Amino acid sequence: MMKSAVVLAASWLMVAAADFPIAVVQAPDSPVRLDRLRIFSADDAPPVLLYAATNLTDNQLDQFTVMVFVFDQDGNLKARQVAPGRRTLDARETKYSAMVLDVGAIAATDTLMAGVDQAQRVGSDQWWRADLRVLAEQAVAAKKR
Repeated sequence: MMKSAVVLAASWLMVAAADFPIAVVQAPDSPVRLDRLRIFSADDAPPVLLYAATNLTDNQLDQFTVMVFVFDQDGNLKARQVAPGRRTLDARETKYSAMVLDVGAIAATDTLMAGVDQAQRVGSDQWWRADLRVLAEQAVAAKKR
């Protein structure tokens, strides 16, 4: 029993925060805000993004999607990944979630950005949507100046 507890503790210590800073890209009218983003990595496994998602509205959200962009050192889009966020985010509620980043190799000189590109209220057929790619490209270009 003690041996398995030591092995478990040692395996948790091998998972570390990666040296990949990640910025938030957010549309001005986004109903969901991402913050507290951290990327964790382990040997022989893809990195994992941990984030907090906060519903900025007074309405319950049924679902939302998170988009991650990876830009190379010249500001060219290298990879993009989208995944569903948490289901059912109550009004003004914050929940944590994670996303495995299957975007290929990430270089230390790459720029990573994440944001919410669509959301749907409970009981609605309509989606709020934003083109985060344009916002992310503008942010990377401004950073290069």
